Amino acid sequence: MTSLDPDRLPEPDYAERQRGPVTLRRDQVTPSTTDQRLLDHRGPSDWVHTDPWRVLRIQSEFVEGFGLLSELPTCVSVFGSARTKPEESDYEVALKVGRRLVEAGYGVITGGGPGIMEAANKGAQEAGGLSIGLGIELPFEQGLNPWVDLGVNFRYFFVRKTMFVKYSQAFVILPGGFGTLDELFEALTLVQTNKITRFPVVLVGTDYWRGLLDWIKGTMARERRISPEDLDLLYLSDDPDEVVEVIKTQHGRQAQS
Repeated sequence: MTSLDPDRLPEPDYAERQRGPVTLRRDQVTPSTTDQRLLDHRGPSDWVHTDPWRVLRIQSEFVEGFGLLSELPTCVSVFGSARTKPEESDYEVALKVGRRLVEAGYGVITGGGPGIMEAANKGAQEAGGLSIGLGIELPFEQGLNPWVDLGVNFRYFFVRKTMFVKYSQAFVILPGGFGTLDELFEALTLVQTNKITRFPVVLVGTDYWRGLLDWIKGTMARERRISPEDLDLLYLSDDPDEVVEVIKTQHGRQAQS
């Protein structure tokens, strides 16, 4: 056995490279540097699809969204199905909701797509108010509807959701599918857990939402999966005027508290 001199340790028998704060060893060491891959357009381009590069894309989406929306007036987000047709009654209700919100002094934010979103944007635009669309990149995406005055498209759902929550003072939820339910329950969770300041969440369409509310009250609350006071986070109405009045009343109470 050979004794080791503590002042002269053997050289490691593996390759090592520093890449900024990261240490790479053995088979993690690449033959080229980051600068080389950036400047040499003939080199491989797979690196632009890696997670560290996606972080910069995510950052750029936040910057773009915050920059575009930071000076908005008080706004309300309206959600609902993209599959709703103009001849359907829900479309007309969403149109009236958009108008009434503008008449009450609010801007209207939607996902910028067709259906309920288009109707709410149209109502806001026709009433002379601010009509905003926050789109999302999807395989079947049709682009922002023509009634959007101020719009931005996002790659990432979670960035888009942040914009909805940050720049809205209330959520109005018309009949919709999984995406609508996702927005609904995320908003309720954030309010319930005090992650955001409490603001009204109004369901529009008694017939459509009654079964869900009965299950929430009759199953979730009965089995104590939620607290009794959590039921007060939701409002239900069929009347666009009442929807706006609920929002105004809640904002008035918050201003006095």
